[in-house]
Amino acid sequence: MAAATWNCPGERLHYSGVFDDPNLPGEMQTTMGGQGMGFQGVIKSWNDERRFGFIEPAQGGQEIFLHMKAFTERGGRPQVGQHVAFDIELNKDGKKRAKSVQMARPARAATPRRRHRPPEWGAASYLAIPAFALVYLAAAVLWRVPGWLALAYLAASAACFAAYAADKSAAQSGRRRIAESTLLMLGLVGGWPGAIAAQQMLRHKSSKASFRSAFWGTVVLNVAAFLVLSSRVRAAVL
Repeated sequence: MAAATWNCPGERLHYSGVFDDPNLPGEMQTTMGGQGMGFQGVIKSWNDERRFGFIEPAQGGQEIFLHMKAFTERGGRPQVGQHVAFDIELNKDGKKRAKSVQMARPARAATPRRRHRPPEWGAASYLAIPAFALVYLAAAVLWRVPGWLALAYLAASAACFAAYAADKSAAQSGRRRIAESTLLMLGLVGGWPGAIAAQQMLRHKSSKASFRSAFWGTVVLNVAAFLVLSSRVRAAVL
């Protein structure tokens, strides 16, 4: 049975407390007219002329009478199929009706997080470094390339990697960027292995097609220059 408190302002009969109604599902038997929107449902029918309709509760059970005056906000004509949140009260005849009705606002779909894709041709880019190492070893054996040249490539690569890192940091913080021409020049003079490492490890300058085309152009030019100069050094020595 119900332990209840009743209030009768005018013709409205409000109820709060425990209400045992066999026609209501379990969730709706506990609180009626309590604080907050206790129930949800869908407008099953609506009569524009008479300004009332019925709500089909999401919890199931009998349909709930709905009058236009029960809406807390005037948001236009109620439409069949709209989702609503509401409380329940009893009229003077003891019949259930909705009160404090609000149109349920659909939850915003979560923006799918962009998956961090590895740079295109990442594996192929890394292969360029060991491939050049083999070319360098072959040139060192055939043409006696000076040992300091390997150190020069390492130093240029370290400087190029640091330049890429500084440029990415500047891009993230809105500071002045390093010019692309500077990055390309560092690669051209022998820092391109460090540039490849930075592109893959820092995910920087790894997807812009125009830059990558120019970058690989500098790689080809540097390797070609290395081979030409190494062969001429050998010829001069002989």
